[in-house]
Amino acid sequence: MPKSFRANIGNTLLHLFMILFSLAFIIPFLLVIAVSFSNEESLLKYGYKLIPVEFDLEAYRLIFGKPQQILYAYLTTSVQAVGGMICGLIVMSTCAYALSRRNFKLRRPIVLFIFFTLLFGGGLIPSYILITQYLHINNTILVYILPTLANAFYIIILRTFFQGLPDALVESAKMDGASEFRVYWQIILPLSKPVLATIALFVLLDKWNDWFTSLIYIRDERLYTLQFLLQRILMEMEFLKTSMTYNLNMENVNLYKLPSESIRFAMAIVAAGPLLMVFPFFQKYFSKGLTVGAVKG
Repeated sequence: MPKSFRANIGNTLLHLFMILFSLAFIIPFLLVIAVSFSNEESLLKYGYKLIPVEFDLEAYRLIFGKPQQILYAYLTTSVQAVGGMICGLIVMSTCAYALSRRNFKLRRPIVLFIFFTLLFGGGLIPSYILITQYLHINNTILVYILPTLANAFYIIILRTFFQGLPDALVESAKMDGASEFRVYWQIILPLSKPVLATIALFVLLDKWNDWFTSLIYIRDERLYTLQFLLQRILMEMEFLKTSMTYNLNMENVNLYKLPSESIRFAMAIVAAGPLLMVFPFFQKYFSKGLTVGAVKG
């Protein structure tokens, strides 16, 4: 059998495997979309289908029943996610650059201190006291950004990446009269796009999915994040359905009209939709940033 023929068979089998592997991710996503547009009664009768048996927008009507509230939630989530990502990258990258310079005398004790925070944390109560009694940023947009500006794990990844860059670049720039800040801003950061984009994506995902901060620190409904608002809608729906079950005559109310099942999938679409459009911009840097940042210790 010729080598070219064997190579073609191998490539065909590899492509077939990758297609099937991709479908394993695409089909569940299509199923989520289909169920979100399905009628609740048809879901209980026929189960989940890739093509809705009965098309229904009731789940989305309930979610967007108060469009102003949803708009505020999207705005708050976008501001705290994007703003927190940008501010966090600036703080963490400057800290990591300083720790990557061998002529920085306090490099080792600061690295040990940062590593210590990975192993031990103060917990919720000290954090709550600090934010509410000392910083006084509870019930403000700053509570989403300031307490999470620095992440010890990401700082270590950035430091490792910066240490892997050639020292000759920094030395030649300093010989030409460049300051530390100019070296950091015009040389280090442009060469660190893969690791910066990877960490930016992680921070963005973490902040976009944050609901616990709203639960603990926020009382103003205009400052609720999207995830927390959707959780409240779901809990109210479950409470309403439970109340109807126990307190009302089942002959006088149709519980099928309450889309408790399809609304879960509709919430997943509403919450994940914006990030699905953002992810392709980070994808080309994602793999490289993860591997290069972990080469040297």
